[in-house]
Amino acid sequence: MSREIIAILRGVKPNEVLGICEQIIEAGIDRIEVPLNSPDPFESIGAIAKAFGSNALIGAGTVLTTDNVQRLKDVGGELVVSPDCNIAVIEKSKALGMQSWPGVMTPTECFAALRAGADGLKIFPGDMVGPKGLKAMKAVLPSDVPVYAVGGAGPDNFAEWAAAGAAGFGIGSAIYKPGLSAADVRAKADAIVAAYDSAMGT
Repeated sequence: MSREIIAILRGVKPNEVLGICEQIIEAGIDRIEVPLNSPDPFESIGAIAKAFGSNALIGAGTVLTTDNVQRLKDVGGELVVSPDCNIAVIEKSKALGMQSWPGVMTPTECFAALRAGADGLKIFPGDMVGPKGLKAMKAVLPSDVPVYAVGGAGPDNFAEWAAAGAAGFGIGSAIYKPGLSAADVRAKADAIVAAYDSAMGT
């Protein structure tokens, strides 16, 4: 079963990323992003794309430029996640056959992203919009557009976000922070998967 969760490994290093990703995937999360403000991010992404790209969706977060998109594609990444609604980044991602998940906060940004070809929307920061804000936007968004809550969404409020219309979640520090071991990350991933399955009724 593919869960609608993106694990965000901000700050992960190339020498630890394979072991951490292996545990995340074994826990049942098959979407992983390494933000580009991590140490040597393209090295990490290239390594995990080679190792796990056949059974997981691997990519980058904090993608701000079309050059970032091209470089991500060159190392085998397929998932482009941004903190903002950058039309050029969305269009470049789609031109290269990649998944585009831009960050949005308003209906205007949501529709601009969709018109540019975004595959889904990332409500960010989620705690500033909140489930009530998402519910209001879902009333006007196309029903088939997946919307993920990122920032302020976690195991303790998955159900509230899901009730408001969130299709999934991006999980950062609740699953990985610099200094955690692969075993630490596995324990957190197991807890997140259990909470997700309970909240989403899977």
